[in-house]
Amino acid sequence: MDQYVIKGGIPLRGEVSISGAKNSALGIIAATALLDEPVTITNVPEIRDIEVLLRAMEGIGARIDRKDAHTVRINAKGVSPLALDNEYLRKIRGSYYLIGALLGRFKKAQVVLPGGCDIGPRPIDQHIKGFEKLGAVVEIKHGMVMAEAKALCGNHIYLDMASVGATINIMLAAVLAEGQTIIENTAKEPHVVDVANFLNSMGANIKGAGTDVIRITGVDKLHSTTYSIIPDQIEAGTFMIAAAATKGDVVIKNVIPKHLEAITAKLVEIGVGVEELDDAVRVYSNERCGNTHIKTLPYPGFPTDMQAQMVALLVLSNGTSVITEGIFENRFKYVDELIRMGASIKVEGNTAVVDGVEGLTGAMLSASDLRAGAALVIAGLTAEGITTVENIEFIERGYERFEDKIGKLGGIIKKMDSEDERALRKFRLKVC
Repeated sequence: MDQYVIKGGIPLRGEVSISGAKNSALGIIAATALLDEPVTITNVPEIRDIEVLLRAMEGIGARIDRKDAHTVRINAKGVSPLALDNEYLRKIRGSYYLIGALLGRFKKAQVVLPGGCDIGPRPIDQHIKGFEKLGAVVEIKHGMVMAEAKALCGNHIYLDMASVGATINIMLAAVLAEGQTIIENTAKEPHVVDVANFLNSMGANIKGAGTDVIRITGVDKLHSTTYSIIPDQIEAGTFMIAAAATKGDVVIKNVIPKHLEAITAKLVEIGVGVEELDDAVRVYSNERCGNTHIKTLPYPGFPTDMQAQMVALLVLSNGTSVITEGIFENRFKYVDELIRMGASIKVEGNTAVVDGVEGLTGAMLSASDLRAGAALVIAGLTAEGITTVENIEFIERGYERFEDKIGKLGGIIKKMDSEDERALRKFRLKVC
């Protein structure tokens, strides 16, 4: 099994380019099942979750042509609405977007309930509510979601919570429905807007994405398009925090600075230097940062997907910080791993109280989910000595060539087989 071995204590310096947004790509790739013409998508991140979804698409009849590492052409002409249970559909949460896409195109969908990181309950009740409002009958049997409608008709849908997944899935089902659909209390995340823009590029009529109310006028047919995915705000935020935590100086390129405002505001608040450019941000720090209070919230609030990385920075802060998780119930699993490195953190319910320490020391660590894994890597980059992070398959689900990008910034990190003791000894001798 692969692991990351890290020698900490070196400031990250230089430039890094951010890949396409994982969460946009999942929705956009699934959306190609809405039509029987080829679609070309560029700036696709080369990560595990995307590879799994592409294989799942192939499994239900889509033709996938990789033009290069970041460009894919998808022809879903041969897709079946019955996405039978397979290992790929079960692996990732984003496979549930196939329900909305297949229901929208065929008025019928059968998709296995998906998996993903264990960060707390993520029910699909709001998705089902939306499908039913459009006229579908939805059942869950034998681990499968089965939806069917004689016809889909536009309706007024109010979401009980601003769910990203439900917002995107209902959009997918509604673009080919008869009449107008109004969705209220919608999620406003950048990837919701990106999926809406992609659908519009194929001839859909969606207005209001990025606001509380989305209005969709159904169209008869969608057409082929070429579309470029937006940069990944979470990957960008992760490198921003890595630069600050290591007291480095990094220019993070290929970003949309507005998408990073909540992260930027907190970094500036605790004394980190941030300069915004047209499509880049520079993050620099040469001293111990201050403390703060954070509550994760839907966009444009502080993102839950940046909570763990921010804690990895605040464990080294001057003073006490309080972090409240406002989205998921089970997102502090990584805290015990940071405590093994010398961090001082107490968790009570959905709140973590962090007392800053002078420094961390390397340890054997295990990633519990995607973002927690990134946080442990950041902690390892700051720590004295050698840190080993296991279960890096979680990290590779959402970060493209993570170790390569860190290495180009001067960080000492190597991906190696956990059973290759000779390689590990050689690494230790080289860097110590």
